[in-house]
Amino acid sequence: MYVVTAKQMRELDNIVIEKIGVPSASLMENAGKVLAEEVVKLCHEEQNCRIELRTPRRTPRNPLQEDEDDNRRIFEDWRGVRGTLRAEEMLRINDRSQEHWYILIGKGNNGGDGLVCARHLQEAGMQVTIVYAVPPSVLEQDAALQRDAAAAYGIPAIVYKENEQLSFQGVTGIVDALLGTGSNGAPRKAYAALIREANESGLPIVSADIPSGLNTDTGELFEPHIRAKVTVCFALLKRGLTQYPGAEAAGRIVVRSIGIPPKLAADRGISVRVLTEEVLEGTLGMDLALRRSGEGHKGTYGHVLLTAGTLAMSGAGLLSARASLRSGCGLTTWALPYELMPHVIGKVPELMLAEAVRGNDGSWTKESAKRVIQLAEGKDVLAIGPGLGRFEGDTQWLRRIVEACDLPIVIDADALNMAAAGGEDFFLGMSRTAPLIMTPHPGEMARLIDISTKEVQRDRIAHAAEYAEKTGVTLVLKGSRTVIAAPSGSIFINLTGHPGMGTGGAGDVLTGMIAGLLAQGWSAEQAAAYGVYLHGLAGERAAYKRHNPGGITAGDIVDAL
Repeated sequence: MYVVTAKQMRELDNIVIEKIGVPSASLMENAGKVLAEEVVKLCHEEQNCRIELRTPRRTPRNPLQEDEDDNRRIFEDWRGVRGTLRAEEMLRINDRSQEHWYILIGKGNNGGDGLVCARHLQEAGMQVTIVYAVPPSVLEQDAALQRDAAAAYGIPAIVYKENEQLSFQGVTGIVDALLGTGSNGAPRKAYAALIREANESGLPIVSADIPSGLNTDTGELFEPHIRAKVTVCFALLKRGLTQYPGAEAAGRIVVRSIGIPPKLAADRGISVRVLTEEVLEGTLGMDLALRRSGEGHKGTYGHVLLTAGTLAMSGAGLLSARASLRSGCGLTTWALPYELMPHVIGKVPELMLAEAVRGNDGSWTKESAKRVIQLAEGKDVLAIGPGLGRFEGDTQWLRRIVEACDLPIVIDADALNMAAAGGEDFFLGMSRTAPLIMTPHPGEMARLIDISTKEVQRDRIAHAAEYAEKTGVTLVLKGSRTVIAAPSGSIFINLTGHPGMGTGGAGDVLTGMIAGLLAQGWSAEQAAAYGVYLHGLAGERAAYKRHNPGGITAGDIVDAL
């Protein structure tokens, strides 16, 4: 599934209208029709009215549902996106008196979509009232045509006035068709007042394309903004709906086709996609079963050298090492301080230990770089960072290792802070041919590019893409809706995962997983994408097994791999 900016969506609209020859009014009609379908489906889900199906409903495949336990609770789909449903699966309401929806209309094309929706809802048997945020006379072009059609259909309409509150008595829901992808900045005047009243009504809100007051490209929320129960996204997923806080304001997101071929996105070079099994297998060419040869052995599947841990932070190394082995690599060696070794011997029987530094109270020193370089000889992947701590000369220590070890390297945690201390150009000019993968959380990313964490979060996709392009690093910007940005320009947004994964050590597990996949011969782009995807799935499985999913630990994630 491709993900687009507002500008990219406008370009695709124009191609369909001007070059393919589909009338813009047809696209608006399609958008309003699917919006109406989703409104009626929401009514059915909430059991606020009696509905019957004209055709049997086909339930989209839910990858979260498995056959392990029929009695297991099915959690809310945190991904928030489901596939399109066939248009003929229309619903009909038998008792029109039970449903009355306000359709909030702005002056642009989004308002035109809402007017089409109003017609189809009335045809389905619902009571509908159009609420114009502006005088209807200001609507233009296709939206004006739909205004006139709605009037000809006899649909009741009122013009909102800021100094007169709406009455929601007898109203059962609201369609938000106020501000679409063309809007920018905080809603003002009547729009702002109407948004506040809609939210305060407590009624379910269905937004057309995006919730009004949301930045289409970044997910930033302006005040006020609509808090939708469902957002019906037209044609292609918008960037702002994939990132928080916008994703939360959008509620459940449904992507519906309106007649714009998805192939156009590929033809236009759109590089941002939601990470799905289809993308992993098709675009990235991965075998998700990770099938093995009958004649394979431990040497066939790679050897990871993990450089991690101190006496005070031994758990980080253990978690990474376990995850590396669970990802399927043949061998993992943990390079660690001598003083830490007695405390971890036998904790993971399959793991090999190698002394990398001695005589510094279980901490690292800059002199240990030579030993790490020696240990890296003959290995397939080097992972650096979990639980390392900071020490004098650590930035030079990291530079020396990265320059000397021309094998794939995963850099995480304290190693990221060492790199940040070296400045934005830390990796530039290094004579390396093997790939680098970096896995920062937002705070670490902020230090890498010398901005605030808030600014990183304001536009995660853009910052990740820019850093990957500038440095040649494959960047994994962690957090809810992790962004994977490759130097090639490809960007993937991961939707697997669970809020309970916000726990210490979860990032160390991801480091080990990516390193283990790299060791098996996958490219940096493949290993990063699949590692993040599997990491999220494992978190979901771990949460399912807990009465309190907020109590899962990083170790639970490893166990669920």
